[in-house]
Amino acid sequence: MNDQSSPKVLVSAGSKYGSTAEIARHMADRLERAGLDVVFRPPSEAGELGSYDAIVLGSAVYVGHWTSDAMELARAIGRLAPKPPVWIFSSGPIGDSPKPTEDPVDVSEVLTLTEAREHRVFKGKIDKSKLSFGEKAILIAVRAAEGDYRDWDAVNEWTDAIAEELVREEIGA
Repeated sequence: MNDQSSPKVLVSAGSKYGSTAEIARHMADRLERAGLDVVFRPPSEAGELGSYDAIVLGSAVYVGHWTSDAMELARAIGRLAPKPPVWIFSSGPIGDSPKPTEDPVDVSEVLTLTEAREHRVFKGKIDKSKLSFGEKAILIAVRAAEGDYRDWDAVNEWTDAIAEELVREEIGA
C-alpha cells in the first residue's frame, strides 16, 4: 500500500452504452464513502497503473467478450510487477432467468493476466433503442427481454467486501 492515509484504488470499466460504467461509478462512490482514495476513469484514461494500490476492473460483455478497452487495461495490469490487488467484474446477463449463463469467454484470460482475487458477474441492462440491428437479433435469438436487471444489493455487497479487505490489509501493513 502507499504512504498515504488510505489505499488509492482505480475503478474502471469498459462500457458500450453506459450501464456498466454506471455500476463502476456506483462502486467508486461506495469505496470512497468507505474511506478509500478512489479514482474513477474509463480504461483508456487509467493513467499510470503503478500509482494505484488496488484496481477494480469491469467490462460489459457482448457476444461473450469483454470490451476491447477493458481487455487492453487487463493486459497492461498483466505487465505490472508487482501487481496490486485486483478484482474484476463482468456485466451482461439479462432477464429474470439471466442469459447467457456461462462466464464470458475472456474471463479466464483476464484472471490470468491480472491475477485477480475474484471475479463477479452482475446482471446487465438492455435498452433496445440503443442497440444495432445485429444486437437486437441476438436478443431475439437468446429470448432476452429489454429491461434493467442490475442487482444493486449484489453490487453493494461485493463492493463492501472489497473495501473491508483493503482496509484490513492497510491496518495490518
